[in-house]
Amino acid sequence: MLTSKAKYALRAMLDLATQTGAGPRRPLFIADIAQRQDIPRRFLENILLELRKHGLVISHRGKAGGYALAKAPDEITFADIIRAIDGPLALTPCTSRTSYQRCEDCLDEAVCAIRKTMIKVREASAQILEGTTLAEAASRGGAKSNRKAARLD
Repeated sequence: MLTSKAKYALRAMLDLATQTGAGPRRPLFIADIAQRQDIPRRFLENILLELRKHGLVISHRGKAGGYALAKAPDEITFADIIRAIDGPLALTPCTSRTSYQRCEDCLDEAVCAIRKTMIKVREASAQILEGTTLAEAASRGGAKSNRKAARLD
């Protein structure tokens, strides 16, 4: 299940995408994003720091400072954001493309029915999440200037 932190991250990123549009990515204040999206400010600060660490947002200091998307909205996918916050998309470690680990209790991965099914799940969800950009979601009305339009739950 998607964590609240990842949902908040998606809402904040959609807010950044819709507020700045396709033009120059001007920084937005954390307080403004937090208010529009009804996200606790301290929690949002931590989320934005994590997104910055993963190269998805940039921060600007000073009086006109704030956060902006590090790339164009059509270059950032839902999968990028979820992986930055929650880690791999796969439900089991043995099916992850980015953080593969063999399951300790697995006798033979080649015949494991659980693994084979979880690979299908990962592929289907990854296809959707990797194929959905902030620009696409925002154009479908994925985030307006209030949180009700951007609800992901």
